[in-house]
Amino acid sequence: MNWWQAVVLGIVEGITEFLPVSSTGHLRIVEHLMGFKTQGAGITAFTAIIQVGAIIAAIIFFWTDIVRIVAAWCRGLGHKEAREDPDYTLGWGIVIGSIPVAVVGLVFKDAIEGPLSSIWVVAGALVLWSFVMLVADRRSDLHRGMSEVSLVDAVVIGCFQALAPLFPGISRSGATISAGLFRSFDRETATRLSFFMGIPALVAAGVFEAVGGASAITSSSQILVDGGSGVIGWGPTIIATVVSLVVAYFSIAWLLKFVATNKFTGFIVYRVILGVLLLVLALTGPMAA
Repeated sequence: MNWWQAVVLGIVEGITEFLPVSSTGHLRIVEHLMGFKTQGAGITAFTAIIQVGAIIAAIIFFWTDIVRIVAAWCRGLGHKEAREDPDYTLGWGIVIGSIPVAVVGLVFKDAIEGPLSSIWVVAGALVLWSFVMLVADRRSDLHRGMSEVSLVDAVVIGCFQALAPLFPGISRSGATISAGLFRSFDRETATRLSFFMGIPALVAAGVFEAVGGASAITSSSQILVDGGSGVIGWGPTIIATVVSLVVAYFSIAWLLKFVATNKFTGFIVYRVILGVLLLVLALTGPMAA
């Protein structure tokens, strides 16, 4: 992988990780267009690792909130009266809500790295999940705030989040935001919950792949550019991760301002157009599925 390819992929990851348009789906598309084999342990490891850059951006952006939630959770473990703090419940919700995606990632690891990473799956999920998002976005009873998060809410959002690695076109943020809207949270709260629920899940996935996929990142038998001899390597992986961190920070700031006064209609339309375009390209030959 050349440095400019790493930069492009880092930008794609940084922009799309927290938007409800599927970062993994976009990375699969761009990686495919660059000539990389998208079905394999190496490219899956690369994708998961550079997502950590975006997650670090989220940790930096929400650092004050994270410290407050962790402190409330720790106080609640030792003092009964402290368990009345909504942040204590939110802390447990984040922990419990992260379990489903971890289980899915481990149980279906081979399928995620293989057949489920095809362009057919990405395109189909982009289009079909857009209708789920449309229904969620049209709800009129979006009145709940962050202080009202329950463990039931966390389980529901966590189960939705677990669909994202199985079907890369769904989008982790698209799934969790939709779940939040179905639970009647306002758009800004649903978006913030998406960030909070995603931090432990994506950090764990990135660390797991960094350890388990190290050989795949550097092994020429895993990911070769078609017709070439270059492999991804750790240099481009680090470059892409740093770029994704910087770009994601500004993407987060923009998204929170956007959802405060807007619906997700533009994202839904974009997803459908992109999904249909991919289906056409795959069916007519320019892009092998």
